[in-house]
Amino acid sequence: MTSVFDTFRLGALNLPNRLVMAPMTRNRATADGVPTPLMATYYAQRASAGLIIAEASTPNAVGQTYPDISAIHNDAHVAGWRRVTEAVGAAGGRMFLQIQHGGRIGHPDNSGGLPPVAPSPVALPGTIFTPGGHVPTVVPREMTAAEIRSTVADFAAAARRAVDAGFAGVEVHGGNGYLLHQFLASGTNHRTDGYGGSVEGRTRFVREVVEAVAAAVGPERVGLRVAPGVTANGMHEDDPQEVYPALVDALSDTGLAYLHVVFADPDQPLFQRIRKQWAGTLIANPALPWPGPLPADGGRHEAERLLAAGTDLVSLGRAFLANPDLVERLRAGAALNPLREEGLMYVGGADGYTDYPALPA
Repeated sequence: MTSVFDTFRLGALNLPNRLVMAPMTRNRATADGVPTPLMATYYAQRASAGLIIAEASTPNAVGQTYPDISAIHNDAHVAGWRRVTEAVGAAGGRMFLQIQHGGRIGHPDNSGGLPPVAPSPVALPGTIFTPGGHVPTVVPREMTAAEIRSTVADFAAAARRAVDAGFAGVEVHGGNGYLLHQFLASGTNHRTDGYGGSVEGRTRFVREVVEAVAAAVGPERVGLRVAPGVTANGMHEDDPQEVYPALVDALSDTGLAYLHVVFADPDQPLFQRIRKQWAGTLIANPALPWPGPLPADGGRHEAERLLAAGTDLVSLGRAFLANPDLVERLRAGAALNPLREEGLMYVGGADGYTDYPALPA
């Protein structure tokens, strides 16, 4: 039976275990998206993960979601991330960088005055956080064909910058209600051109982004994250059972490093179908309570269920957030640190970030 502590070969990387630190937005970058020295400390503390997928970073200014989100579209961003990858490498770790465009999840107050863009002018429900607090969301502007092409190019350029910054690869974020997910979902994609309507049309933008990124840095350095049926950020999908198998089929021969499925349940038929269709490495993020308390084992039981169902690697988020030495704690059967006030996840500074204790040496 596969164990979370078994080694695994991912492209050119030898992973010492099958536990992946999931990408988690933490709002610790500067206002213009430059990673800070505190971020280098945070990730280096967690270098014993088999693989770290660093938090979502925007490929262009209009893709900015919230305040103090990291980015990867200029030289200062590259320099900041290089400090992070060097610190993690010195601690023995391995990193990919997640690239994420917010699409309709954005606001002019967060992106230097730029209005958000999306596949269709469908607003994010409710409010959005800005430097001035929560404000009503704005209706995004529908992307033109030219803007779609330039955004594809921005993802490819961001991937090249990530590799220049020392990352072993990149993860294209296609889930959780952000731009790529917005193209996939019928609730946010009302287009009547070649990027909407049919399943083929709605998967086209994701396919083009992934193919462009793979061409830029090599498919063995590229992963894709998807969130079939996930309703985060006001998402609605009428036909995930058709969209995701079609997307997997379209990308199955591209030689990608991995496919990453979030909120994965090994008993769910769509997950089983994706696992059967995807011949490459599969990372699964278990369907743990959210919002709600983290299980006392940090999700290990669900991780083992996924491995038994044929998943290759398992990503955990909050367990790594609260336990810089999560791998060591699980191996020793030690108690895990409780997750502190969730508000500390996003407030900036060391509190609830780099001050979680490790086991005594």
